[in-house]
Amino acid sequence: MRELIKKLVETYGPSGAEEQIRDTIRAEVEPFVDEVHVDAMGSLIAHKKGDGQRILLDAHMDEIGVMVTYVDEKGFARFTPIGGVSPLTCIGSRVTFEDGKVGVIGVEQKRDDADKIPKLEQLYIDVGATGRDDSPVQVGDPAVFIRPFAAQGTRLIAKAMDDRIGCAVLVEILRRLEETPHDLYVVFAVQEEVGLRGARTSAYGIEPDVGIAVDVTRTGDTPEAKPMAVKLGEGPAVKVQDSGMIAHPKVRRLLVERAEEAGIPYQLEVLERGTTDAAAVQLVRSGVPAGCLSIPCRYVHSPSEMVDESDVENGVRLLLEVLQNPL
Repeated sequence: MRELIKKLVETYGPSGAEEQIRDTIRAEVEPFVDEVHVDAMGSLIAHKKGDGQRILLDAHMDEIGVMVTYVDEKGFARFTPIGGVSPLTCIGSRVTFEDGKVGVIGVEQKRDDADKIPKLEQLYIDVGATGRDDSPVQVGDPAVFIRPFAAQGTRLIAKAMDDRIGCAVLVEILRRLEETPHDLYVVFAVQEEVGLRGARTSAYGIEPDVGIAVDVTRTGDTPEAKPMAVKLGEGPAVKVQDSGMIAHPKVRRLLVERAEEAGIPYQLEVLERGTTDAAAVQLVRSGVPAGCLSIPCRYVHSPSEMVDESDVENGVRLLLEVLQNPL
């Protein structure tokens, strides 16, 4: 799966500008499904027809980024975040715009609070312009962080693992899934990072019997980390609760039982801050039994997120166990 993961994480696609990553994913999944379409919000929906229950699998294809809000007379661009962007991970980082233009994020040198972490409004993007008139960017232009994919043993490092690694899991499932007793819809959703928007509208249109999101989750295995019972390399995490939802007991038990029956390692996840598309799926129409399978990820919402290859593979195996058997 490494080549697939590399392709997905290195493709441009911030919230609201997912065209490039959508085209990339569409080319990967079309040979393995009966129908593919793009809904009104821009989410990609792949349908593998069946006679059983209507199952929705979801991973969001957008990534965090920044958007230009103002270009000053010297050509430096101020910006606002797209999703959860921290000043700690910005300074010195490079960003790329949709057409490939590159900028460097700098910080104001003269600050009254120079001994503190700067605020986002004290940062700017330097695109090499000498003035406003020759700036290659303008107000409203979105950009994403630049980081190449890297593999260090079983550890995979890149920007946009959140949630291209979930997208990779779903693509790989479609590659391997020959038959299923279910009517399967696989959604690659837009605009998760700014409010779970694409998943909400896609699930409303599909009206699934069961919904499962695949996303990343934080870990508690780094120095002085906040205690959390999730580690890299210990298996995918079956969500119990996060700040946006309590997973439906039926879905949680299904994932746990399938993992134990197949001897697949797994962890249980309680995420105190953050949520996933499952929270939106759960509340559409009259309600959907929904849950989430999480890939443990260090340094979430930074330009260098880290996952373990074994957790990704075991996530694929576990969802195949769900899809190849009756619920």
